[in-house]
Amino acid sequence: MTSEFSNLPTPEQIRRAPKVLLHDHLDGGLRPATVVELARDTGYEGLPETDPEKLGTWFREAADSGSLERYLETFAHTCAVMQTREALFRVAAECAEDLAADGVVYAEIRYAPEQHLESGLGLEQVVEAVNEGFREGERRARANGHRIRVGALLTAMRHAARALEIAELANRYRDLGVVGFDIAGAEAGYPPTRHLDAFEYLKRENNHFTIHAGEAFGLPSIWQALQWCGADRLGHGVRIIDDIEVADDGSVTLGRLASYVRDKRIPLELCPTSNLQTGAAASYAEHPIGLLRRLQFRCTVNTDNRLMSGTSMSREFEHLVRTFRYTLDDMQWFTVNGMKSAFLPFDERLAMINDVIKPGYAELRSEWLFRRSTATPAPSRDSDAE
Repeated sequence: MTSEFSNLPTPEQIRRAPKVLLHDHLDGGLRPATVVELARDTGYEGLPETDPEKLGTWFREAADSGSLERYLETFAHTCAVMQTREALFRVAAECAEDLAADGVVYAEIRYAPEQHLESGLGLEQVVEAVNEGFREGERRARANGHRIRVGALLTAMRHAARALEIAELANRYRDLGVVGFDIAGAEAGYPPTRHLDAFEYLKRENNHFTIHAGEAFGLPSIWQALQWCGADRLGHGVRIIDDIEVADDGSVTLGRLASYVRDKRIPLELCPTSNLQTGAAASYAEHPIGLLRRLQFRCTVNTDNRLMSGTSMSREFEHLVRTFRYTLDDMQWFTVNGMKSAFLPFDERLAMINDVIKPGYAELRSEWLFRRSTATPAPSRDSDAE
């Protein structure tokens, strides 16, 4: 399309575009006002700020440290206020509402049930409260004219020893709102192979799982996640760039692991803003997503933690559009990649791509025609009279 009106998508178009989110933490996406209110209701007195606006700023600044370990410390406050059924239900419902308002049509939201047991809830009660919250959020979104479908990923903490238990829990609820399994937490010193029994169990049960790998730690983490554990997707995976050499003349050579990841179409759950905060990339311009997209890796765009990063799916795409001059075609490419990589049955993924995502982007692309018609000056009354 060569029209002068075929320019980059506007922020408003980006917000309206259908989006798919595969990597987002429930305890990293609370509204600041909700954190304050839940802290008051539950008697939690550890918040660094009690004004919602100031608290939101504190989370972003505390996370913007360049250290994954420091970044993870901020979750002590959100998890502290998510220890009751009512709190979990509320946070999950608001999560679905917020994502739908931002144009997300499908999301997989992850959380660690083992981190929400301090007030006496059992693992099953945690899962059921979150699932019910997601369903409520979907209903509220529909009432507001939005559509979203949310699936849960149950996460085990890699420094703990409950991975098999959480994997079994994910399998029990796999037809009741849970679509897969994950491990998360600090990578250094806690390789995914520590939880090999959980991954072997999930493979025997033909269940889906992703693994946080290649964020703060490098290629060995990615290699273990794929070749030892058998991950379907890589949570982040941004450090695969360490196995790609770019010569001075611009030519690119892929190492064997990078070639394997690309050739096998292994999805990368890339989170640009979060990666900048944890030191995995120095700037948006230097983020590996630009090269990985050009090399046709199975890249997806994600938020990771909307509260800590002060972000949304629309904001992530706004950064990419400004930095790499991405068009609606590029946005659709990332979004279709996300839907292809979702832990949903094939026919449902295909229907979402053909009936929701592609029509949504086609409508946005067509708007330049109408902008051209409205931009053409109408004939003056004098010329009509002549």
